[in-house]
Amino acid sequence: MPTESPSPVPAGSSAPAGSSAPAGFPAPAGSTIAERLAVVRARIADAARTAGRDPGEVRLLVATKTQPAEAVLEALAGGVDLIGENRVQELVAKAPAVADRVAEGALEVHMIGHLQRNKINQVLATATGLETLDSPDLARAISDRCVRDDRTLDVLVQVNVSGEASKSGVAPSDAAGLADAVAALPGLRLRGFMTIGARLEDSGEQGVRAGFARLRAIRDEVLGSGAPGTEAATELSMGMTNDLELAIAEGATIIRVGTAIFGPRPTPR
Repeated sequence: MPTESPSPVPAGSSAPAGSSAPAGFPAPAGSTIAERLAVVRARIADAARTAGRDPGEVRLLVATKTQPAEAVLEALAGGVDLIGENRVQELVAKAPAVADRVAEGALEVHMIGHLQRNKINQVLATATGLETLDSPDLARAISDRCVRDDRTLDVLVQVNVSGEASKSGVAPSDAAGLADAVAALPGLRLRGFMTIGARLEDSGEQGVRAGFARLRAIRDEVLGSGAPGTEAATELSMGMTNDLELAIAEGATIIRVGTAIFGPRPTPR
């Protein structure tokens, strides 16, 4: 994650209205990854301008779940500098293919899936950031390993703004408390918050935007508290292929996109 982030939407203010999220927005048939990247970047830029924001405030995280290393490298050739993996085994398997870029500081690799404590060492060996920190116990365990290894890990607290049982994350009412606890731990750098929005099909645009707005309010509360270690917690990782416009309208600084770049995920064998 960058050492500096764009200014957050001020606490207490309402985010500017954004464009409606397209329904589905499938990747164009027969297009290359480079062409799909261009389409997604244009969507991000258009959404930012519509919301009265600088497009440079929004980073694209390319979600590489189930994608082969060759496809990931093709995305990197298109200028991608931030990727995310959902599964630890895939993170580890693809690490050699991107190791040089990570070592050069040209690529960040985030873990964006649920992390079990018994896989912390594998993540620390291959990832530059974690977006799914959701409990004090996990935070303490990661902190201990980071201190042992004399390193600092950028982390985001995952919040379940939709309240859906199928989604991970701390409850919104507990998010600020967890963030303060994480910020006080050695070896961890609190950079912000992450969420998986409600399904558009179930909640509609208003419901999805309300969830994103709630995450922004949590971020603003934590930043405004002045608690030690919270000053860098400016990031809002929210919004994916189908709802990125809504997320950007509510202040997203990181958008996670996979399907619109790579197409439908390969069927597991």
